[in-house]
Amino acid sequence: MAGNSVTLEPNNSVQMNGSAHQNRFALISLTSLFFMWGFITCLNDILIPHLKAIFDLTYTQSMLVQFCFFGAYFLVSLPAGQLVKKVGYQKGIVAGLVVAALGCLMFYPAASMHSYPMFLSALFVLASGITILQVSANPYVTLLGPSESASSRLTMTQAFNSLGTTVAPYLGGLFILNEAANAMVITPSADSVKVPYLILTAALLLLAAIFAWLKLPHIASAETETDEVVSGSAWQYRHLVLGAVGIFVYVGAEVSIGSFLINFFGEANIAGLEESQAAKYLTYYWGGAMVGRFIGAAVMQKVDAGKVLGFNAFAAVALVIITMLTSGALAMWSILLVGLCNSIMFPTIFSLALNSLGKHTSQGAGILCLAIVGGAIVPLFQGMLADTVGVQLSFVLPMICYGYIVYYGLRGAKPLVQNVEENV
Repeated sequence: MAGNSVTLEPNNSVQMNGSAHQNRFALISLTSLFFMWGFITCLNDILIPHLKAIFDLTYTQSMLVQFCFFGAYFLVSLPAGQLVKKVGYQKGIVAGLVVAALGCLMFYPAASMHSYPMFLSALFVLASGITILQVSANPYVTLLGPSESASSRLTMTQAFNSLGTTVAPYLGGLFILNEAANAMVITPSADSVKVPYLILTAALLLLAAIFAWLKLPHIASAETETDEVVSGSAWQYRHLVLGAVGIFVYVGAEVSIGSFLINFFGEANIAGLEESQAAKYLTYYWGGAMVGRFIGAAVMQKVDAGKVLGFNAFAAVALVIITMLTSGALAMWSILLVGLCNSIMFPTIFSLALNSLGKHTSQGAGILCLAIVGGAIVPLFQGMLADTVGVQLSFVLPMICYGYIVYYGLRGAKPLVQNVEENV
């Protein structure tokens, strides 16, 4: 199966074995997946300070949470792409949900054993399931309608991903950090994660059953016979390769900032907040991304997606600089506002990078999901910086990442003419 999400004629759309009504129903169903993996991913920002305190970790060691979680994207993306190629988008989604449920279930023995390596193993399995979901659902959304509205469509579904990331910090702070604070008066314990992750296990298995039962549209023109040879490679497209770098630095920057916010807000010269209180402010960071995605989905109906991406990235650079050079409320709210700038970045980079790839769209989607490993690498390096120069100055790394995205939005995302002609 190779994707064919984009056509050259502005009025053409992907031919599918289903009506527009079926496509809308499929999109509505898929929003539950985007919500769920956003919720689960954002809980890592709660786990990092929680596990850091329990196991007495350095910043670098605590960032192994993100390293194992997003490292799964690097190791699993290509095999996931092959799986989806063989079984199709819908069965790929079901498989991803089941694997993610297994990862959530592993948190129970990890807490019982009081083992940090076991927690990291559980996170890797959980992220492997999320990776399969990403490889299945993201390109599927781009194919559910006209190519010219792919960025807007993916941005809209990603808004529900942001709804999950907005709700997660509040609930995580309430059920994990508050419970942990009460328990640690007596003895350090990771037991507070047991019930929340058991609930997530049940929710994921329920979603798997629902998606196994649903009748989603079959994308005929996005598939080839398994023995059909597709000439060339997605790697020949410059805007895809640059887009993969864009996904790497964007996910790295977004995850790095989210990972450090609770500890950053706890510093005396910023806000001096306790962990459970600081966790509530993460809602503003991820909530800004949610609001921005709804706004961005509308704006990009009228304004070129690359220009919107460049503008948001430039604003993010400015806000991070303010955070690094100031203190108190100004530094705190400046870094929170970066969430608003993040809003349209992932879906916009993703759809721009897949533009004009034709039969190489499936491979291209796998490459882009591979690049999500930036969420493993960048936070680890920022952790090293934080241990050396402090949390506040360590934000220079996300600033550099956003600088690259400015370039990609304004220049790097434009497909070369010869690539478009080869795809006709």
